[in-house]
Amino acid sequence: MIERTAAIGGNHTWCFHAGDVPPELVEVVDRITTYRWDGYAVRFPGWERILLEPYAGTCSPALAAAVGDAFVHAEHGELRCGVAVRTVSAERVELETGEILSAELIVDARGPQHLVVDRAAGYQKFVGVELALTRPHALQRPVLIDATVPQVGGFRFFYVLPLAADRVLVEDTTFARDPELDVERLEPNCLRFAAAAGLAIARVIRTEQGVLAMPWSASYESPGAPLRAGYQGGWFHPATGYSFPIAARLAAFIAQRAPRGVVGAELASLWRAQLQQIRFCHRLNKLLFHWFAEGDEWHVFERFYRLPAPVIRRFYALETTATDRARILLGRPPRGFSLRTRLAARLAR
Repeated sequence: MIERTAAIGGNHTWCFHAGDVPPELVEVVDRITTYRWDGYAVRFPGWERILLEPYAGTCSPALAAAVGDAFVHAEHGELRCGVAVRTVSAERVELETGEILSAELIVDARGPQHLVVDRAAGYQKFVGVELALTRPHALQRPVLIDATVPQVGGFRFFYVLPLAADRVLVEDTTFARDPELDVERLEPNCLRFAAAAGLAIARVIRTEQGVLAMPWSASYESPGAPLRAGYQGGWFHPATGYSFPIAARLAAFIAQRAPRGVVGAELASLWRAQLQQIRFCHRLNKLLFHWFAEGDEWHVFERFYRLPAPVIRRFYALETTATDRARILLGRPPRGFSLRTRLAARLAR
């Protein structure tokens, strides 16, 4: 395994709906799961909903420890950190040092920066602060969306994870039309939100940030050699940015086969199912950014979270049925749905 940075996992928190993990990987994922909750809440102006769907998370140190331990116990495994890759082809990798590595199967998972977007996309951008508190908080479960804040720059909300009795992660997130991330402005926003929510801040433990594309059209190659994984291969959720369960799904598929048996008809079938879900998410992204003016997008999500819990669960898992997709799209449009905004978007292209 080749990792360009000094350690595996970077500086991240990954959360997921526990039911989205493939059954064959539950035991493995459980070993790196550091946070568990019985459900989550969403908040919009005038109402709140609690969904009792198990939610979980892990963090960079836990992932790094698990990967490191796996390589310690892998007879022929080798983990190289701090090593950059120059080129990747079907059966070989050239490192920046000039060294050539060969393998029967190469998995290229170099991240969102390698996603090829055909046309303009929206962006999910966030800054999060992990806070130590002077006294325990009263949060029983995460708040995935608190959209009761001013809607500026797009669909804006705060994401709050109670990591321990005296520790929380607060993220200022926006689904925006541009990828510019103002960290110096957003970090204080998180502190102000936390204080207004009654959290007694002792200190900032760390910060994390990200900008993820929300494409409505992108070029994905059919899975081949090398196998493109992660964002660049389309193995992620285009409408939410969640990637952990999809990565686990692909990892389980690879782990159950000999290296030369991974790329083939079965992988193509798995990809077709993924691509069907991707195309639906692309359609939703286009509707969000082309048919709703900046500041009105929150109505889309308010309507979505009024749907039955099983529909919401399958959407997060990228397992929507034809009926689910109809329920999400059909019916009275959310407030803010605007032909004028759509025409303006077309003229801006």
